[in-house]
Amino acid sequence: MQRIEENSRSDANEVRLRALLMRGLTGDEDAYRAFLKELSAYLRAFIRRRLGRWPDEIEDVVQEALLAIHIQRHTYDAGQPLTAWVYAIAKYKLVDLMRRRGGRESLTDELNEGNEIFSSADSDAAEARLDVRKLLEQLPDHQRLPIVYVKLEGRSVLEAARITGMSVSAVKVGVHRGLRALAAKIRDGT
Repeated sequence: MQRIEENSRSDANEVRLRALLMRGLTGDEDAYRAFLKELSAYLRAFIRRRLGRWPDEIEDVVQEALLAIHIQRHTYDAGQPLTAWVYAIAKYKLVDLMRRRGGRESLTDELNEGNEIFSSADSDAAEARLDVRKLLEQLPDHQRLPIVYVKLEGRSVLEAARITGMSVSAVKVGVHRGLRALAAKIRDGT
């Protein structure tokens, strides 16, 4: 009985989130903000379960996933389950973290399952890069540069500190606060 209730709740959440996203894609900013806000709670729980050993990374991965979802929102196929699409993006962000950390082990067996990989055409990727650049240009240098060097170029925090002349902790703070600022801009539609 409890399993049936959980499945019903999960189905209702899927329907609600999909409806909010679809309304957001047609220009309803309030619906899109609500979609991102509700989705962030699900993503946070999903990522927290997989990053128990690195609790300091959870919020960064959540923000990266939300940013990727925003940038790739036009690729969502309304005929497919929303949660599968969202969780695939989140899993790729988790894999990116593992690569940056030099980890060889998998986070969970789920990361190795044959989930549908979502891809985009070259023009879509170029469009996404332009969206990211526009958003990043709105950030101050002490947030923008750490994100560019660490998150986009894949450099280490130490390398980013050397390049920018910032301390290692300032780079970490810049990335964290910058990603949070980007997420807020996305939620606010600015």
